[in-house]
Amino acid sequence: MTSLKTNMEKRTLRGLLAAAAALASLAAQAALPIQHWTQPSGAKVYFVAVDTLPIVDVQIDFDAGSRRDPAAQAGLADVTAGMLEKGVAARGTDPALDENALGEAWADLGASFGAGAGGDRMSFSLRTLSRPDLLDKAVALAAREIGEPSFPPEVWRRERERIVAGIKEANTKPGTIAGRTFAKDVYGSQPYGYETTEQTLARVEVADMRSFYARHIAPCRAKISIVGALDRAQADRVATAMLSRLPAGSDCQPLPPVPEVEPLKAAKVDRIPFASAQAHVLIGQPGYARSDPDHFALTLGNYVLGGGGFVSRLTEEVREKRGLAYSVYSGFSPGLNAGAFSMGFQTRPDQADEAVKVARAVLEKYVADGPTATELQAAKDNLIGGFPLLLDSNRKLVGNVANIAWNDLPLDYLDTWTARMNAITAADVKAAFQRKLQPERMVTVTVGARP
Repeated sequence: MTSLKTNMEKRTLRGLLAAAAALASLAAQAALPIQHWTQPSGAKVYFVAVDTLPIVDVQIDFDAGSRRDPAAQAGLADVTAGMLEKGVAARGTDPALDENALGEAWADLGASFGAGAGGDRMSFSLRTLSRPDLLDKAVALAAREIGEPSFPPEVWRRERERIVAGIKEANTKPGTIAGRTFAKDVYGSQPYGYETTEQTLARVEVADMRSFYARHIAPCRAKISIVGALDRAQADRVATAMLSRLPAGSDCQPLPPVPEVEPLKAAKVDRIPFASAQAHVLIGQPGYARSDPDHFALTLGNYVLGGGGFVSRLTEEVREKRGLAYSVYSGFSPGLNAGAFSMGFQTRPDQADEAVKVARAVLEKYVADGPTATELQAAKDNLIGGFPLLLDSNRKLVGNVANIAWNDLPLDYLDTWTARMNAITAADVKAAFQRKLQPERMVTVTVGARP
């Protein structure tokens, strides 16, 4: 009977979370104020109180992404984050937990926890019901994963073999080869361009993960975003508790600067033979950092160029008029350093050269002339009309709050987003694109085109 009751409670908790997430409708979230404060530890907290659902979402970010990898150990940040969910060490009266025990513990709570690393940051995420007994237990378990990872050597050996097998398989695909070559050509020796390989992973041991983690993960370096059914005092306690298992007295000296992405000095063309039904093409160059004041103009302008799907100029010229590709896109990927601008598509190998020529011509004209008034208004209508959909759940809102926290954006960023986007003119877009892009100095990577 006890077992049956426990299983029913587990299903009920999971059902509440799933139902609450599915029924969420928070279209007015942009009007909710973001509260911000700095804890005595130096951790920066960003909090939005939302009582629509009995849910709390937390995201904690550290400057510990792959841009912090040593060149010889590319992939270190990513695998370190991946190993955080493989077990926690024993401490005091708390027993060690392996990955299976952790999975069962989270299932018992009807909550979820995850860790991952991108180019800039290592992130931890927690989602739980706000019921005090469940919230406290979920926060305590998350604190153990953050503060007491065990990095079991036998699991790392298994994981390394699995990751290497995945890399070898990916390297048989033209898209992987194109992306890897493009990153190397655009970023050069800057860490954004590092490639994780069998060789770099062979140099990563558990001791390296522990050292990397200790150097970068400390309360004073944390940016904590919280959205949910709490008040400020409760949110502060959650933030404190989640970092409470990290070692006291951590080194809080500024991390060394990461080299900037160097502008390209000349155009470069890489044509890589590959027996595939489709040629994969990437064209681009270094773009801009997220802190750049041109961000709004570039975001809006890119929607017209190639970010708007089937209503973009690239689609009109490459797909609709000439049938050279089913889909074609453009985009910027700004980070703490300048992320790439890229245009990409797949096409028949025998028409790859023509498709590249057309895409480049579209870009050159767009940089020279900018968008028309009609194109710009259509882009505004689409982006502004879709903006509420970026905020219609707790999970989406905490992601937006974390973006504000990570990039040191104004606390009213979500409230002013529409007005700032509306204020952009065609002249603003033209000037921003001319400042950022040099079509004559682009990288062009084609994998699978015929000689």
